[in-house]
Amino acid sequence: MKELPLHSVPVEGQRRRFRYLKAILLLAGLYTVSSFFSINKPVQHAHIHTEQITQVLSTSERESLFLSIPSGSSAHATAKKFASKPHVAGSDQDFENAKEILKLFQRELGASDPPAPPHFPPEELPIYDAGTPRSRSATISLASRLGPRKPTAWIDVYHPYFDTPDDRSLDILNEEGVSEVSLDLVEDGDPLDEDAAEYRDSVPAWHGLSGHGEAEGELIYVNYGTFEDFEELTNQGVNFTGKITIARYGAIYRGLKVKRAQELGASGVLIYSDPRDDGYVTTANGFTPYPHGPARNPASFQRGSVMYLSMYPGDPTTPGRPAYPNAERDEPKNAPTIPSLPVSWANAERLLEEIGDIYTAEGKLSGKTSTKKVRMVNHVNRAVTPIWNTMAAIPGHVRNEIVLVGCHRDAWVLGAADPISGTAALSEIVRGFGELLRSGWNPLRTIIIASWDGEEHGLLGSTEYGEDFADFLAEYVVSYINVDVSSSGSRWSVSGSPSLAHLIRKTAGDVPHPTEADGGKTLWDARQDDGPFHESFFYNASAVVDAEVLQAYETEKAKQTVEEESGKTGVNPLGSGSDYTVFLQRIGIAATDQGFTGTPYDAPYHYHSIYDSVRWQEVYADPGYKRHAAIAKHLGLMSLRLTDGIILPLNTTQYAFELNSYLDVIESLPLPSNISHSDLAPDFARLRASFARLQGASIAMDKEKKEAEKKFLELLEKMPRFPGVSAGKGLGGSSGLYHSFKDAVKKLFGVSTPRALTKFYVDPWYPTDWVGSIGFADDEEMEVYAGWLEYRLAHPLRDHHCAHTPASDVEKNVHQLPKLPIPPIREFLKAAKRVSKANKKLMVFERGFISEEGIPDREWYRHLGVAPGKWLGYGATTLPALTEAITIDKDVERAKYEVERLVGLVDKMVVGLMP
Repeated sequence: MKELPLHSVPVEGQRRRFRYLKAILLLAGLYTVSSFFSINKPVQHAHIHTEQITQVLSTSERESLFLSIPSGSSAHATAKKFASKPHVAGSDQDFENAKEILKLFQRELGASDPPAPPHFPPEELPIYDAGTPRSRSATISLASRLGPRKPTAWIDVYHPYFDTPDDRSLDILNEEGVSEVSLDLVEDGDPLDEDAAEYRDSVPAWHGLSGHGEAEGELIYVNYGTFEDFEELTNQGVNFTGKITIARYGAIYRGLKVKRAQELGASGVLIYSDPRDDGYVTTANGFTPYPHGPARNPASFQRGSVMYLSMYPGDPTTPGRPAYPNAERDEPKNAPTIPSLPVSWANAERLLEEIGDIYTAEGKLSGKTSTKKVRMVNHVNRAVTPIWNTMAAIPGHVRNEIVLVGCHRDAWVLGAADPISGTAALSEIVRGFGELLRSGWNPLRTIIIASWDGEEHGLLGSTEYGEDFADFLAEYVVSYINVDVSSSGSRWSVSGSPSLAHLIRKTAGDVPHPTEADGGKTLWDARQDDGPFHESFFYNASAVVDAEVLQAYETEKAKQTVEEESGKTGVNPLGSGSDYTVFLQRIGIAATDQGFTGTPYDAPYHYHSIYDSVRWQEVYADPGYKRHAAIAKHLGLMSLRLTDGIILPLNTTQYAFELNSYLDVIESLPLPSNISHSDLAPDFARLRASFARLQGASIAMDKEKKEAEKKFLELLEKMPRFPGVSAGKGLGGSSGLYHSFKDAVKKLFGVSTPRALTKFYVDPWYPTDWVGSIGFADDEEMEVYAGWLEYRLAHPLRDHHCAHTPASDVEKNVHQLPKLPIPPIREFLKAAKRVSKANKKLMVFERGFISEEGIPDREWYRHLGVAPGKWLGYGATTLPALTEAITIDKDVERAKYEVERLVGLVDKMVVGLMP
């Protein structure tokens, strides 16, 4: 923007006059917004008639309207659109899907291209290389009052380093080292599932970021390949050097199975899906394999990344930095160097025959090796490859508070569950927001919606965006709402930051159960759903189900019941495995993730297989796509409540008290022989005392935010209210508005109106003479006032506790130019600042757990409250640095140091939270 001419005005005078200009522009923009939200626009871009009036929807009306939009039929149509062809990250189809999502945002939200920085020519499509001014501006301008006023949509292009498959083979060798059996590494693609049949070999079965190479050696079975499984075998004296390990999927993240094998000297790793983990619905219990029945297809493969996710996610060559096209790159440190391959159950069954007994009579791992050697080949091509994050934004009145909602888009093959069930839910949320916008809604806070790319290879798209805009996100983002797999079974599961737990639960109670709503059940009740084959299990006396699998499931269900009875929230902490990771674990943004998952009585989910298809969803996972719609309703309703609440619905007190339970877990752990409870008892007591101080501060904050909201609403009612008229000829037309505004600026400043600002209008009757008497202390104060006054003007008739003005009265007075009373501006400003101050404390609460030092051995992770377990990957470890100092490092001094770090952080949080 061009600077105003200096002329011969003293510096302080210039500043004062520029501040007045900002005030005029603010008020002019506010009036424009108030007019916009007081007219009815039944058709986008249609001619607006002065006579048309739209009542601003109340909160309950807004939520009801949103909940009426997501539908199973619409979600199904989205799934068929995006899950009928393979779209692995970086592929041509992935790019086409990115552009289709862009069209969705443009169509449903009325989104346009982000405003271009000065001197940038228009582009055919808003597709920007990350790091360029266009890409940076598209996000950063959202927090500026001179940023876009209406929804925008664009695509950010990042350039991470990842792989695609080349040659692969797996052979059992005879004594001469010649192939005796060559195992099939292609899924069968039964024609009953047409999409699976068409694309059976379009995406080879491989592990993303697996080691390029070949391996030959004896096979050894390692169960799930957990740290404890390997420890059990090493304690027996098993030597892994040169061996090829074979592990079943489950228990931990697949990459850690490879990591531990590599550390112990193994030359390669094979991972398979074991029917034992499928519960009751197996061929052993008489069920026919998919697609002719619900049991697992024995020829299916689970692809997936073997990146060391618990070390750091994202581009392996730019940890902590965004993957720009010209980024300086390091050697990858979070990827294996030995080869690995996924194998089917049919393959694994044949391979295990070569070992014989894999368990002892006592149920321990036998440690036996195969009588014959196995040779595996895993050739991959690694390169810097573009990926495409498709983004949209709905600007709010308050620009310094943003709600971020996202789902990834890329899949290993078709991905009808992972991630297109999530993408379908996100699409329904966008449709709901679009309908609200057409009804006259404008959110209080800004919303950013993201369709991430590259998640399957290691959370690439979201992580690069988070690293790219880390400072911006830390400053402005209230929370991150994630969805990945919205439907792969019958039971609803949800995890999230403790500060979001009450919002999650309350909102789930307001969403009907997707399949049993007639009985009064809600989405929250779906946490106890068992699956369609549960009843037949009890009538099948000969049913065979793995005891450990069934016990784990029933234990988890019982735990939920106990938590319900004890008053706990029932919301689990987040580990990793999806796109919330960078926002929560590195930046400290409260986050949540959810979806319907499988039970032992559901049809097994063909995770990352060609059989993760629309047909499987239609027949087994979600007939009618009702669960997809329920997830969309819950996520969208949560987003609305985060977006439009005067006070952010973040419960820091819940979080503060939950910290006690985190320490309870640590104190209940079996300690290593070199550490006693007395060694750490004084330190734990200091930590509990710190938690208690945080609880006290949070309780005081609860009182403050309640009083702040009450006072704000009282003054909000006293601020000017407008009946709402169009900026049409009823007020002299836009030409008259423009010239009146131009004259006002000239009169005050004696200079020409800056060209870049002439898009703002003000009515000739608007009393600008009182602007200079407001006395804004600084630009930040003006920003606070701007957002909340704009919010008041945009909700002129009905909102919160404000009285309802009958439409007839509005229509009667619509052409009368109101006289603006002098409102209690200073008092309102003070109340607005009080609300903003409270909200800032709430939104940065989670940031208080962030330590720049990070977690030892994986410093990318900075959250000392929760992180993915070092040897879990997916699962959460609470107070991770302290827990792992005891359980993994077995270092009492390190544990004491971690207590000191936590006490230091928590005590700072106490100071920051005090009203």
